[in-house]
Amino acid sequence: MYIKIKNKKLDIYDCLTFSERFKSLKFVLDKIDYGIRIPKKKLISTYFFCQKVDICVTDKNNKIIGIFEDVKTEKRKFMRKSYYIYYLPLGTCKYLEDEEYLIPKEK
Repeated sequence: MYIKIKNKKLDIYDCLTFSERFKSLKFVLDKIDYGIRIPKKKLISTYFFCQKVDICVTDKNNKIIGIFEDVKTEKRKFMRKSYYIYYLPLGTCKYLEDEEYLIPKEK
């Protein structure tokens, strides 16, 4: 699946199993050019990430309820109303706004 931000397509990978969620972007040393979506999660955690990321938090309808830009490693934040958490490459969220819809499309 992918999302379109500022006329650019960004591949999004779902992390559904426990091992995929646990690994996510941990210990990835190369510059990321894709995003990760984790469903049904309330805790944002960037422990063991080797680079800064942008984080977008949405509800069940993919309406953006929180945007965190330039998040360093070793940070945690609890979001009560979140359903999907998107970990995106650095600089992606500056084109997004709160109350906007982030709609993933199938390839």
